[in-house]
Amino acid sequence: MSTAIQLLGFLMCLGGWLLSFMSLLNDSWRTSSFVDQLVTSVWYYQNLWQTCAEGSTGVTNCKQFESMLSLSGYIQACRALMIIALVLGLLSIILGAMGLKCTKLGSTSEEAKGKISLTSGVMFILSGLCVMVAVSWYAAQVVQEFNDPFYGGTKYELGAGLYLGWAAGALAILGGGILCTSFKSSAPAQTQGHSYNYTASQPQKIYRSAPSENSTSKAYV
Repeated sequence: MSTAIQLLGFLMCLGGWLLSFMSLLNDSWRTSSFVDQLVTSVWYYQNLWQTCAEGSTGVTNCKQFESMLSLSGYIQACRALMIIALVLGLLSIILGAMGLKCTKLGSTSEEAKGKISLTSGVMFILSGLCVMVAVSWYAAQVVQEFNDPFYGGTKYELGAGLYLGWAAGALAILGGGILCTSFKSSAPAQTQGHSYNYTASQPQKIYRSAPSENSTSKAYV
């Protein structure tokens, strides 16, 4: 694999990590639905940390979730998954930069750098899976509440933060796969040469030159 393709995979992973961070900070993981309302004066939106309300005058009021233990289980799980994804992604970025072919780290061999790149790729894939699980789980809950006719609370739709999360997970998984495939190409190539096969069953023949005649041993007739 060429250095350019490996660098492309690393940049995709880096972009996925940045999008994951943006998704976690985005205020709009769910937005209020106006399907059953004729007049909309207040717009509600939430993320994993707070809920906000924006009036028709443009004034926004946000309130953070006071107690983590009072939150729904899926919100706590999504928080944990997103934080784990960001930590894994940060460690993967450090390892990925060390394992690139275009970087030098002391006297590290190509095989060692390939193993580092493989480890970074696997961690990026795990990071992307954590993000995908978190946003998909949250989106499934939003869709379930929206389609439930007996749900008495405010109905929401999917927000921009979820789409950022899906894009981040896809980039991290694809980029991690590219880094994983670079391990094989980073292994040192075996030296090619002629191979000689010896069969043990055949006796070895040793050829020696004939002894030269000594001038003193000649007989004269």
